[in-house]
Amino acid sequence: MARTTAMRLIELMIFRQDIHRVLKYLGEMGDFQFQQDFSVSSDTKAANPNQEIFDGLQQARTNLGLEDLDGLKGTLCLPAEGDKIISEKLISAVAKLHEEEMSAADEEKRASEEYREAQAFSNLQVPYSDLESLSFLTFRIGKIEPGKFDELKEKAGAAATVVPLGDDKTRVLATCSKKSRSELDGVLKECGFVEIEVPKEFKGIPENVLGTLKDNSDKAKAALEEIQSERKNFAETHKDELYRLLQCYCVGKQITEVENNLESTEYIYRLTGWIPAYEAKEVSKKIDELTSSRSVVREYLPSEVPSVLAGEEKVPVQVKHGALIKNFERMIFSYGSPLYGTIDPTPFVAVFFTILFGIMFGDAGQGLCFLAIGILGCLKKIKISGWEKFGPVLCCIGVSSTIMGLLTGEFFANETILEPFAIWVTGLFGHPHAPILHMMPSSDPHSITRMFTFFGFTIGVGFLINTCGLLINISNQIFLKRWGRVFFGKTGISGAVFFWYVVAFALRIAFFGHAPQVYDFVIIFGTLLISAFAEPLERLIEKESPVLENGLLSAIIGAVVEIIEIISSYLSNTVSFVRVGAFALAHAVLGYIINSLVEITPGPGGIAVAIVGNAIVVVLEGMIVAIQVVRLQYYEFFSKFFDETGREFKPFRFEYR
Repeated sequence: MARTTAMRLIELMIFRQDIHRVLKYLGEMGDFQFQQDFSVSSDTKAANPNQEIFDGLQQARTNLGLEDLDGLKGTLCLPAEGDKIISEKLISAVAKLHEEEMSAADEEKRASEEYREAQAFSNLQVPYSDLESLSFLTFRIGKIEPGKFDELKEKAGAAATVVPLGDDKTRVLATCSKKSRSELDGVLKECGFVEIEVPKEFKGIPENVLGTLKDNSDKAKAALEEIQSERKNFAETHKDELYRLLQCYCVGKQITEVENNLESTEYIYRLTGWIPAYEAKEVSKKIDELTSSRSVVREYLPSEVPSVLAGEEKVPVQVKHGALIKNFERMIFSYGSPLYGTIDPTPFVAVFFTILFGIMFGDAGQGLCFLAIGILGCLKKIKISGWEKFGPVLCCIGVSSTIMGLLTGEFFANETILEPFAIWVTGLFGHPHAPILHMMPSSDPHSITRMFTFFGFTIGVGFLINTCGLLINISNQIFLKRWGRVFFGKTGISGAVFFWYVVAFALRIAFFGHAPQVYDFVIIFGTLLISAFAEPLERLIEKESPVLENGLLSAIIGAVVEIIEIISSYLSNTVSFVRVGAFALAHAVLGYIINSLVEITPGPGGIAVAIVGNAIVVVLEGMIVAIQVVRLQYYEFFSKFFDETGREFKPFRFEYR
């Protein structure tokens, strides 16, 4: 059985001139976890110039409408000497473009709103005085001093529209948005504006005003389109350079974050961290090359680290697997990390998850759907909200569901398509029949017997899973040299013997007709009592004093409670696997219902029922079955050996964030 990866603590003494190269190497390697935790404070962030430039580049990317990078790619580089100047110029240019575009957008919006409202009221025959109730527009009609029209128009600028009402340009109509009313009134006052009382019969909005407003709207729209086109051209021209700088400063800011938290003197930095033992020699060699032999590297076994010996620090846990098993790792670490030096349970989880899912979700057609989605996910041909990374898991459950479907004779809920296959297979053993494994209850007198036999099979699967959990726990305690826990307790040897003997005892009576013997009760109650008094027995074997820490009465009461807990937990852990058979039966019933609906629905309607029904089963029941399998792993399997969690190995590696 594979154990967690062997780890080493290395201590590095690095000169200031080499620190960036060393940190870059460690980040690219992605297998070095700093011994101390680096929680970057706001003060540290403020002292990180690379962070400031990176934030500016990110804002520039957003303003240019470019997509964000999907992780770091290619060769990673640190910012060069000239990159800061290039970045600042790029950020400044984009900020100016963005400011111009926002200004043009505001102007286009204002002009368009003015024109739309004026156009809406252009043919409305209401008195001029009523036009003051418009939402966006303000009107002013009056006289100005001779020769002041051009000055008035220049001062009003883009904020207002000024139209002459006569050839001498001394009478004008000025209009602007409500929010610019005060500004317009100030400009009019400077030009000697005197408001004219408008006759009551003056109605509507003059055509020349409407035309001017339309021209202003068109010009504002054209100006906005021009600046947007300029922005797109700029983005296309500078895209590659911007992405390069983003990567450089992303790496640079992470190196600076780490550097700001390291122990250092004026000339020397001290780094300590955990690495896998198989990487230790290569890391020492590479750092020596990077620093031209100016560095000092020391390597320590976990048993030589004072903080580990004192119980103040846990050795980080890494598990190494191939591409297939690796995808099941998150099921382990989402529950908790194994202790360092113990058995890696990931391969067991991969096998049990695959088998249990297949038993509970047996349909060859639906299984092939999972398999197809898994293959497409592995090939990165589809993206489903991040689920494509579980492509290998989907492939595994797809294969197991397909195999179970071949046994139960279900293909997209149809029970006749696979009959030739079942007859051929069973014919090899002398008695052709279909399906190979009957799941649906029927009038056959042997149907109920087969169903209960299947439930017994699922309980047997549960017994094997529980047994694996017990063996893993006993092995772990041996590796950790906790001899008291090896022999005593409900998950130690005494508890395991109790569980195994009770199961064997029940099978002897049920299937072989053996009568209970005295030695049966001696073994059962003896192992149960040893497990119940596990705590004082552990203290005894570990030579801890006093053995009865809280007195004899307290130990007896604790033992009684422990007996109840041992019996109930083993019983529930075993019977819980009946749900595997129940879900398998429920899946068969759902398939039968879908198939029945298809048969009574004529023509295209039947095809639609088959498609929708199978889609619902694949999505909803697939999720429910997956949750149930995870629950069985967590509560029945993990509970045997996950009584204490370790520390997950989270190495320093560059990430685009």
